[in-house]
Amino acid sequence: MSVEISLKVDVCNRRALEQGIPGILRLLKEFDVRASFFVAFGPDNSGKAIRRLFRRGFIKKMLRTRAPMTYGVKTLFYGTLLPAPPVGEALPQLLRQVRDGGHEIGLHGWDHVGWHDGLTRMTDAQVHGSLTHASRLFDQSLESAPNYSGVPGWQVTAASLRIQEEFGFKFASDCRGRRPFYPLVDGTVLGTLQVPTTLPTSDEVLGTVGITVENLADYYRSKLIEDSVNVLGLHAELEGLGSMKWLHEFLSRSQRDGDRFQLLTEVAQREGSTAPANDIVQKEIPGRAGLVACQGTDKG
Repeated sequence: MSVEISLKVDVCNRRALEQGIPGILRLLKEFDVRASFFVAFGPDNSGKAIRRLFRRGFIKKMLRTRAPMTYGVKTLFYGTLLPAPPVGEALPQLLRQVRDGGHEIGLHGWDHVGWHDGLTRMTDAQVHGSLTHASRLFDQSLESAPNYSGVPGWQVTAASLRIQEEFGFKFASDCRGRRPFYPLVDGTVLGTLQVPTTLPTSDEVLGTVGITVENLADYYRSKLIEDSVNVLGLHAELEGLGSMKWLHEFLSRSQRDGDRFQLLTEVAQREGSTAPANDIVQKEIPGRAGLVACQGTDKG
């Protein structure tokens, strides 16, 4: 079975930037595969995620994914007991290395935890400011404006989607779903195409019944759909460090099977003219604490 796959690599924190990206780049180079990177800018306030303890399923997920080993002990204290270090803007030379390797880079928010946990309480001015800060730091680091964005934690509101329109992104990847679509918000079809993540992330499935690092590549191969856009979300601090083994096996088998890897920008260019309009709904999904934005039903 030969299929089309797009790799969406989220870089959420300083450890993901410094230590995760180099590992991801080595794997991608080995198999001559290009990926779409989504990089957070601004402060790494990962330690403030402790507030999620009261969300149903959060503690279970932290135990299942062995969080201290996955994220590093220092990361778990950034923004609380330790100062919050900058993320994307801290290593512009590394970001240029990503781009020069044939990959593409877009936004993954400013203050990842602040958006992830606080979007619903943000004013329109704060939402606009967050996107503005991230865009400015991106421009300073790469000497070009960002072409696309994917918000932290698949967290959107009607206001954030409308405000995002002002930034002129070629596409966004803010949701979970089935295929590219245009979001329908309060009766209006917005102009920024959404290219959703279609497959669960490894931290959502590892440690669940029967799923281990040893058989994770098998799991993902079984979930790929022919004649469809398969968007696989990766996290640089996971797949670039402790969970490289399964991704290596996955890419090796994809190479043998003749799978086609495309950048999300290429998917957006191809699918934009025929994509349907869909509403966006907030749902719980297996393996993740809290609600995430998901593609709803087709509206014509």
